[in-house]
Formats: sequence, structure tokens, C-alpha cells
Amino acid sequence: MTPETAPERRALADRLQEAGVLAHPKWCAAVEAVPRELFLQPGVFLPADGGRWRPVTALGTDPGEWTKIAYRDGSLVTQLDGHLTADQAAEPVPGVPTSSSTTPVTVVGMIEALDVEDGHTALEVGTGTGYSTALMCHRLGEDNVTTVEVDPGVAARADAALEAAGYSTWTLTGDGLLGHPRRAPYDRVIATCAVRRIPYTWVRQTKPGGIILTTLAPGAWAYGTGLAKVTVNEDGTAEGRIIGESSFMQARSQAVAPLAGDLSARTAYADSERETKVPPTLLEEWMPAFLAQLAAPGAQLVRAARSDGSQQLYVFDADRESFAGFTENGSSWTVRQGGPVALWDDIEQALIAWQDAGRPDISTVRLRVTSHSHTYWIGDGPALRWEHRLV
Repeated sequence: MTPETAPERRALADRLQEAGVLAHPKWCAAVEAVPRELFLQPGVFLPADGGRWRPVTALGTDPGEWTKIAYRDGSLVTQLDGHLTADQAAEPVPGVPTSSSTTPVTVVGMIEALDVEDGHTALEVGTGTGYSTALMCHRLGEDNVTTVEVDPGVAARADAALEAAGYSTWTLTGDGLLGHPRRAPYDRVIATCAVRRIPYTWVRQTKPGGIILTTLAPGAWAYGTGLAKVTVNEDGTAEGRIIGESSFMQARSQAVAPLAGDLSARTAYADSERETKVPPTLLEEWMPAFLAQLAAPGAQLVRAARSDGSQQLYVFDADRESFAGFTENGSSWTVRQGGPVALWDDIEQALIAWQDAGRPDISTVRLRVTSHSHTYWIGDGPALRWEHRLV
């Protein structure tokens, strides 16, 4: 432990209580006990000019400054491009974040939502830095926590940090989407990555009455995603709702590669053209983006620039070779659609039904998970009901 950061930990707990995400005294004790700085080794990447990332290492930074970084209210990137850590870079570098220490507000809000009780066992999917793992170890006991991380390097760093913090828990390297059946069944399952659907393996590994908590991105979008909380039933199904907005990196095996190639070739042959009933810019809002993923789970929203510098919007479903391309005409939009699926028709229908229902927020979405499907619905109307079958 590092007692010199005790004031920062207490201050963090105070801020989380003020934010309304930290309520249970035992979680408060965990936040005050676990030193976040141990879980940021060997360093972090901070945003720099030009979309680059500035490496900051624990050993090369003034201790006071490092403590300020460790206890700031935000996410801290700990890996770029699936391999690069801060100690391997001397100058600002480009890259895509692939591992991070999530903002404490999000981490603590999620573990509070798990509704754990003394003696519960928990499976964590996505160890990351190990900070959330340590909080659960402090609350439940290290032998009651199993954590799985897909990246061997990330897993090794997390395991070392957990040992340094005094927690010898079950830290495993593997595909967390498969869970860890050897230590099942669990009372609670929590995922710190986004998934396109709740794997049925998690349901099977959870005790009846147990809770699964994960971020759902049905179409693998980076936003427009929801925190799903479902309870496992005696019959092997699970049911619950989306309890709020949530954003996490996609599970690596489910991450969607950005579309590449000639977009004009992808959109060369349109089967229809018409004026839209709602503007496609609505998809830039969180709830409409979530609905779009329910209505067209294989679709991606793509923004491109024309030669004159103006923006062009598309929706593509590469697997089904379908597209919708949008052109702004003053106060209206035109959509060209091509391929076997009229993507915009499906999305637009969902958006109109949502508007007609009074624009309910994401917390009104309910879901049911079975071995063969995910069903989502809002209210009782058939226009706001979607079934995603696995076969």
C-alpha cells in the first residue's frame, strides 16, 4: 500500500459520494483503501495536440504530479494499438486506445449497481488495469473474485498491480466472452467492455437470481450504448433493462473494423431515392443511435468528406451489402438506398415510433435473453420491439 495517497483516496471517495454513485459504506471503504496509482504502471497516455498521445510514466514524473494524474476525474489511457505502453514512447505518438483505467465515476457506479452482498462470488470480464478488480477484492474477499483479461500483457500488469496492492485473486488470461466455467456458478457477472449481446455462457455461469451487468452495443457503435442489468431466472433465461447510458471499449473479438475502400463504389447502385421523414443527424444523439443499432444491428454510421469539404453521411451494412447515403437539401434530406436490405427504412421506422411514444430515454428499454435470442422492447407497442436471433 501507499499511505501517502490516503488523502487523495478519501477526497476521491468524497467526490464520488457527492456525484451520487458511491453510497454503500463498504464500497466507500474500498475506494479509500485501494491506491489507484498502483494500477497505472508503467504509465499513461494523455491527449496531445494533433490527435496524438503524450506518454507520462510513473518513474519519470514528479511524485506530486503523478498523484494528481492518478486521482483526476477521468479515464486514463494505458495502452495504444494493442501493444504500446507509455514506457515504450518518448514523444507524443498517434494511436488508438486499446486499454485504459476507466473514470472512477463509471467504475464505482457500476459496482454499486451490482447489488453485491457479503459472501457473493463475482466474475469480471475485462480486467484492464485491475483497479475495479481490487475494489471488488476489498469488498468481497480476493478468493471470491475471478477476473478474465484477453490481452496477456494487460493481464500481467494487472496481476502485478493486484499483488502489489495485497490482493492475490484469480487473474486469468483468456476470452472473457466464454466466462470461466471452472469457478462457476457466480452470484454476479460484470463486464468492463462493450458486447454486441450478452453471451449465453455468462447466463449459464450465473446462479438463478444472480445479476449480469454489461454495456450493450448491439451494432458495435462507439456511442449510443446502454448499461444492461439482467437477472438470471430458474429456467435459464435472463431478464432486465437498460439502466443508463454507458460507454466502454468493444470486446476485442467483436470490434468492428472501420470501413475501407472506395465509398463511391459501395454506393454506386441505388435501388431507391426519397426524402427522409426524419433527419439522419438524429443518429448523432445517444438514444436514437441505440435504437438504430436495435433496428439494424449490422449497420455502421460513416461520416465522410466530399471534395468541396462538405460532410456526407452513410449507413452501411457490409455483411449484407446494403447502404443508405444521405444528401442535405436545405432544410430536408434525401436518402439513396441500395442492397437487399433497406437500412434506412428500418431505422427510420424505429425513430418515428420512438418520437410518437414521447421520446422515452434509454432506461425504458427492457430486454430478455434466451439461449437463442435477445429481445428488446419499450412499452407495449409492436413498433418498439426487436428480436435478435442467434440462428
